[in-house]
Amino acid sequence: MGARRRPRRSSPASTSSTSAPTTRPGARPATGGHWEIGAPRALMDTTVIMYDVISAEQRAAWTRAVDRFCPNPDRRTNLTDFAETGANRADKALIVALRGIVGADAAKLALARDGLSDTRDAGRRTLFGLVTSGDGFHADGSFIQHGVVAYTGSYGVVLLQSLATTLGLLGGSAWAVTDPAVGVVLDAVEHAYAPWIHDGLMMDSVRGRAVSRQFNRDHDAGRDTVDAILQLATGAGEPYATRFRQLAKGWIRRGRFLDAANVAATARAAALLGDDAVTAAPRPRGHRVFAAMDRIVHRRPRWSYAISLSSRRITMYECGNGENYRAWYQGDGATYLYLDSDHYSDGYWPTVDSYRLAGTTVDTRHRDPAVSVSGTGAFRPANAWAGGVTAAGYGVAGLDLAAAGTTLTARKAWVCLDDAVVCLGAGITSSDGRPIETVVENRATAAALTTGDGWAHLEGVAGYVFPSGPAPRVLRERRTGAWLEINDGPGTKGTADPVTRDYTTLWFDHGTNPSDATYAYILLPGATRRRTGDFDGARILANTGRVQAVRAHGRSAGGGEVLAALFWAAGEAGGVSASSPCAVLIRRAAGRITVAVSDPGRTTATTTLTLPYPAHRLIEAGDTVSVTTGERPRLTVDLAGSAGRTHTAVLATGRKG
Repeated sequence: MGARRRPRRSSPASTSSTSAPTTRPGARPATGGHWEIGAPRALMDTTVIMYDVISAEQRAAWTRAVDRFCPNPDRRTNLTDFAETGANRADKALIVALRGIVGADAAKLALARDGLSDTRDAGRRTLFGLVTSGDGFHADGSFIQHGVVAYTGSYGVVLLQSLATTLGLLGGSAWAVTDPAVGVVLDAVEHAYAPWIHDGLMMDSVRGRAVSRQFNRDHDAGRDTVDAILQLATGAGEPYATRFRQLAKGWIRRGRFLDAANVAATARAAALLGDDAVTAAPRPRGHRVFAAMDRIVHRRPRWSYAISLSSRRITMYECGNGENYRAWYQGDGATYLYLDSDHYSDGYWPTVDSYRLAGTTVDTRHRDPAVSVSGTGAFRPANAWAGGVTAAGYGVAGLDLAAAGTTLTARKAWVCLDDAVVCLGAGITSSDGRPIETVVENRATAAALTTGDGWAHLEGVAGYVFPSGPAPRVLRERRTGAWLEINDGPGTKGTADPVTRDYTTLWFDHGTNPSDATYAYILLPGATRRRTGDFDGARILANTGRVQAVRAHGRSAGGGEVLAALFWAAGEAGGVSASSPCAVLIRRAAGRITVAVSDPGRTTATTTLTLPYPAHRLIEAGDTVSVTTGERPRLTVDLAGSAGRTHTAVLATGRKG
């Protein structure tokens, strides 16, 4: 039942040794955040509050300090050729606006307003506009900061807060923001932020190094986001205002919003809860591929599931400024299952075995605490393939794992259904002389674990089905750590108080130097023991280094059928053939065949699919998809330059006549 921990692994308390990055960090100039953002904002807030009780000389001295360290939202102090972007620019615009107000300086107010929609950098709008690379909002809803980090839930939250406050401050004045592109931010509420909010908390998959902050956990980040959305609603106009309030009311009712001591935010929330004219939005259902930031999120009314991927475009993890010391595998296919609990809020990050994050396939080598040489470091792997495809609320995701600092490679797949996630791994190969593991689960719980023939059930969490090969190994252990061990950064330092949690870990041991090893398991979130033992809603069609495919039916596919496949090379699975690498999802229901295709590797120009289902009529298709109907329909998809986005066609099932 149990297994001994390997002695070479450092305990949660071991943070004494350091090493240089094993992969090239995406280094960025240090922001001087405390001098350029933190202190100036605090100083201006203080000036506003104490305006009537401090002298003119004091106000002048304080504004001079701000003028020295935050003179312009567009530029980094002492780096006049470096334009600020994203949350840093939004923060600085707010500071400059406050400085203009307390100093009665019209030029500063204009500078703050213009800083929100500056277009001097190659015509690119840095806040009120979509970007195609780097920092800012992307067309698919991704939000990136520091060039290569998925940061919707941290820097993205700060940006939303600062924008909401600045728009409110300047609204109705001569310096009101009139840029029509502000609609990008309003659309982002539902398009970029809402998918990552589960019952009022912000999912850790998009919080970067902020997951290591003891005093800014997922519920705190969620509360900040929801309150910013409520502030935006006051001046957003319709249909935004009503929708924002509906979303917020649902999150506040289901979450922990009212636990905080923020008087203004609590008052706004209480007023909303008391407004019977606003109907609370329910939990969502859907599947989103955020291709620009290598993130996947799957939503169902009773649970949510997030997958953190990485590639040569998006970092495995970010550390630095004394934060996120044990982040090594946070982007190597780490998975997050959200139920009705505070699992990731309640001391998870300082106590979890960071070598064994759920969803990852890892080399069991010793790792030193992650540090950056200066400022922050963003560590990227060499693989190109990371991402997936979605249709009709279902999805398949894949990662061509190229583990940093080792020879370990693997091809990993996740098929997300109505009541299950099918998890596959193939081509698992390593030659470094160390054992390789795939982690099925690593849950902070001491709940009852029951095992049967090819399945396991963790009370209150999930069922786990193992359709091929042996069941995983199991470890029940009590772990103690402290927030200080993963974050001793200035301003965010955790306490040394011990935190103890009980854990249940399930993992596959692939042995030392595996060659073309595989794994397969099916996660059933919230399932009963009986449902786990009886599950038959999905069948694995292929699990090799060339193709991984699953067919689902019945309850798992909403009463229809779903066929999902990752073609790592040209091939066939379940009667579907692909002429080149691509991700495919096919949904058959109610007389329709919905076909979705993407190129997560960004290497395929065109692919042709042949389907085994007769279709006599094309209902609709994107302009990148050409369709020939018949007994074996063919779809040719232009994938060139599509940056991993989904291409879709819908056909009518059946034969002519």
